Amino acid sequence: MTGSPARARVTSGPAPVPAWCADPYAEALRAGRGPLYLRRPDGWLLPLDVERWCARADAADLAVLGRCTGPVLDVGCGPGRMVTALARSGRPVLGIDTAPFAVARARGLGGTALLRSVFDPLPGEGRWGSVLLMDGNIGIGGDPAVLLDRVRALLTPGGLLLAEAARADIEERVEVCLDDGGGGRSETFHWARLGTAALRRHAEFAGWSVVEEWSAQGRPFLALRRT
Repeated sequence: MTGSPARARVTSGPAPVPAWCADPYAEALRAGRGPLYLRRPDGWLLPLDVERWCARADAADLAVLGRCTGPVLDVGCGPGRMVTALARSGRPVLGIDTAPFAVARARGLGGTALLRSVFDPLPGEGRWGSVLLMDGNIGIGGDPAVLLDRVRALLTPGGLLLAEAARADIEERVEVCLDDGGGGRSETFHWARLGTAALRRHAEFAGWSVVEEWSAQGRPFLALRRT
């Protein structure tokens, strides 16, 4: 669930460390569980599903992977459950993430992953058949329009973006930090949260065609085609 965060600093508590490279995130991945939260400046906390990220791909994940076409790029691959599931099935796939421990874990499970932001130069630009934005990664960078444009450049003409929306009917752009619930925090970074309706609006405004909408295990997804 990671992109290229801004490098502002929180103003209270322990000295923060860079987001997604932070000890709270790395420690949660090492343990395979939370607590880990996104924290807004007003103190509101969004629990992050570290246990699911560190487990094998579940039925909802596999339903997404079954819709992929061509070679697959997993943006913000985290500890690599989607990358390794595709690799086991013999599909060409690459994961990218800005968190060193997440990339190391994905590689350790047999996946191919690079320590890279989606906004960095990437292999195969314009030739990926499918791009994944799972686990809220449509929020990377805090500006969905910019991210959708970037993903368009990565896909082959007619390629698919498979994106997971927020469960709530929401559209917000905020500065958040990672919080372990015990005083450990990262630097703040820009993030966005889009429910299904908001994601559909952004996609259609940017010229994407909405191919399909569905939910699995309470998680909403959209399949968008590059037009």
